[in-house]
Amino acid sequence: MKQEVVGVLAHVDAGKTTLCEGLLYRAGELRTLGRVDHGDAFLDTEREEKRRGITIFSKQAILQHDDTRITLLDTPGHADFSAEMERTLGVLDYAILVVSATDGMQGYTETLWRLLKRYRVPAFIFVNKMDAAGADRAAILAQLRRRCSEGCMVFDDPMELEAQYEDIATLDEAAMEEYLERGSLGDAMLRSMIAKRLIVPCYYGSALKLEGIDTFLDGLVQYTAQSKYTAQSECREGFGARVYKISHDAQGNRLTWLKVTGGELPVKMMLTNAPASAETTFRVAHAATPDVSGPRAAEQAAAENSAEKVAVAEVWREKADQIRIYSGAKFTLVDVAAAGALCAVTGLTHTYPGQGLGVESNAGKPLLEPVLTYTLISEDADVHKSLQALCALEDEDPLLHVRWQERLQEIQLDLMGEVQLEVVQQLMHDRYGLDVSFGPGNIMYRETIAGAVEGVGHFEPLRHYAEVHLLLEPAPRGSGLRFASSCSEDVLERNWQRLILTHLREREHLGVLAGSPITDMRITLLTGRGHLKHTEGGDFRQATYRAVRQGLMKAKSRGLCRLLEPWYRFRLELPQGLLGRAMSDIQRMSGNFGAPDSAGEYAVLEGEAPVSQMRDYAMQVNAYSHGRGSITCVSAGYRPCHDEAEVIERNAYDPDDDPENTPDSVFCSHGAGYTVKWNRVEDFMHVESAYSGDTCHGFGPQR
Repeated sequence: MKQEVVGVLAHVDAGKTTLCEGLLYRAGELRTLGRVDHGDAFLDTEREEKRRGITIFSKQAILQHDDTRITLLDTPGHADFSAEMERTLGVLDYAILVVSATDGMQGYTETLWRLLKRYRVPAFIFVNKMDAAGADRAAILAQLRRRCSEGCMVFDDPMELEAQYEDIATLDEAAMEEYLERGSLGDAMLRSMIAKRLIVPCYYGSALKLEGIDTFLDGLVQYTAQSKYTAQSECREGFGARVYKISHDAQGNRLTWLKVTGGELPVKMMLTNAPASAETTFRVAHAATPDVSGPRAAEQAAAENSAEKVAVAEVWREKADQIRIYSGAKFTLVDVAAAGALCAVTGLTHTYPGQGLGVESNAGKPLLEPVLTYTLISEDADVHKSLQALCALEDEDPLLHVRWQERLQEIQLDLMGEVQLEVVQQLMHDRYGLDVSFGPGNIMYRETIAGAVEGVGHFEPLRHYAEVHLLLEPAPRGSGLRFASSCSEDVLERNWQRLILTHLREREHLGVLAGSPITDMRITLLTGRGHLKHTEGGDFRQATYRAVRQGLMKAKSRGLCRLLEPWYRFRLELPQGLLGRAMSDIQRMSGNFGAPDSAGEYAVLEGEAPVSQMRDYAMQVNAYSHGRGSITCVSAGYRPCHDEAEVIERNAYDPDDDPENTPDSVFCSHGAGYTVKWNRVEDFMHVESAYSGDTCHGFGPQR
């Protein structure tokens, strides 16, 4: 039997969950139809989902139609929960992109399409709400071809599909040969082109009224190719799995949701994060930074460093106690999960979303990340209990990034927006009995550098010793932090190098302009020194932290530090007469935009602008357009801060007055340790600089 994992994606209110309900009902899996607005939809099982009428957590349901078993993954449609949606993309065989016939392609829908392209997921499009007044089949298809792909083709009408064969054949050489030979295209060729994302089948209907559901269900079965994992279902040697979600059941059991991508997973199997090969090769070569502009650059970069990450991480081994196959809120216990199956596993405590097990590599850095940070206000709530509860939520969603700021004595967490904040507050109340509140959200700034610099850290109080030299280099925008080593094992032992790389990854390193986390940098271990008798593991931690900060302070003194801010990509629709006002607003907000697109009495303006300027603009648009205008914003990554000097002055961060992130080093003389300021460390360091781009001022006495 053919087995496929199909995700359903859409902008909020496009009818995504209603479509899932219709597919399950027509496949005979449901006896009665539920409705989102009635709070009885099969896949909206959480109390908060029923109350708000939106999907917050991804859910799975299983249906069987003809000879195909389809696992549907219903994903959140609200932009605040886009991280939950993106985590599922790495386990999909196919995706269904739901587009509302009344709203057309919205800004967030285009973001979903770009994500599908990035993860190379073949897609079907279902145009929903065709029963609504003003729904225009031809106009929607033209829009899809213009804003998604020229390969969007109508598949729900056999006559119309046949009339498109010539256009389809122009998209692929093999298809053209078949068309010229036969005068038509067979199902096998169409399936192959869909799997390669050359064509996108489009279906039309109304999920609420079950119109077009049967045709669409037949199309999913007819035009999806056999899963590439299914053929490996009897092979255990090549076991692989990708974790895409962490959750907890009603009894508090931790559930690791994963897809078996190779071999099979029997119950009680011992799982580990150790690589499949017998020995991990430790990277010491200073490899070139990969091109991050490709469609799967993040995943390629992650795969490149996968073995190295495991090498420096603590290896764990845990048993898969239970294997659960869920459909809605109910599950079935199974003895074996074959390749291609989605399941939830109990007994694992060290897993995290995006992690690869067995032969599977770790997923790359997500494209959609939070841009706002909030501070917990704990007037009545216990701070310790609140921190524990938030850390448990962070286990399910790592992008919450909960942290305790010792310097400020406060708890901070990162969020996508106000709706997610309200959900976190409700979860804190429902799960842990904690009523908490949060201060106004602040912009999440980042810091980077514009040129290479060597950082030196030395830690030598009495009976301790470690020195570390790091090369800090700018990396392409959006690439995050990359770590490597070019240090010979003849200079510094392999275990010390591993430890230094561990210390680089284990914490969030702050910049020296506004105290914001650093990003878009490559940090390479150049050289270092330990002592056979006096060096302990914690010594290299201190030396590594200080080397990062010392390098950043040197970069700041040379004017090489840069402050980055998050930007939004927006799509603004409003009456033609208000277009001038909108363009003036965007320019005032330091944004940019393209040529306006006219659609009848309405105009569409697309562009990008800083998040700090756009946060409250939706309310302004609603006010000056008297409810006739709308704006959709999605993350566009980080750019140089447009008001850097003002932000730095407002934050008033003093890098010399941050004891947890000091750039200074500690040396020893006559049995006593003493501190050396960052700008004089190179006059006292014990190891000669390994980077020719920096000029060393001298060397201290050798130990």
